[in-house]
Amino acid sequence: MTWPTATTVTAGRLSVVTICGSTRFRAEMAEVNRELTLAGHIVLAPGVFAHDGDEITDADKAKLDRLHLAKIDLAWWVYVVNPGGYVGDSTRREIEYARTTGKPVWFLVEVAS
Repeated sequence: MTWPTATTVTAGRLSVVTICGSTRFRAEMAEVNRELTLAGHIVLAPGVFAHDGDEITDADKAKLDRLHLAKIDLAWWVYVVNPGGYVGDSTRREIEYARTTGKPVWFLVEVAS
């Protein structure tokens, strides 16, 4: 896995990253979270995995979507977990949001912009 070093995006301070991607990739997100944490980054990530069996209501989904955008606001950069290059509608919106707020976006599997 590749991502910027802590000093690349933070000028020597602790780096804050938000993990984005489909919640069907729970295991992959956990692995990326572990790797980024061990590399010295502060990691913000989904905590509910509706596409992997966590039951939520439509109201929960709307609240979680807003919460994830707030996590992007707190981050210095975003890391997209997209095995096989998969990027769904929600993740695509998160990527667009991150880019419009000036956050660098890195991908597990690079995709065409």
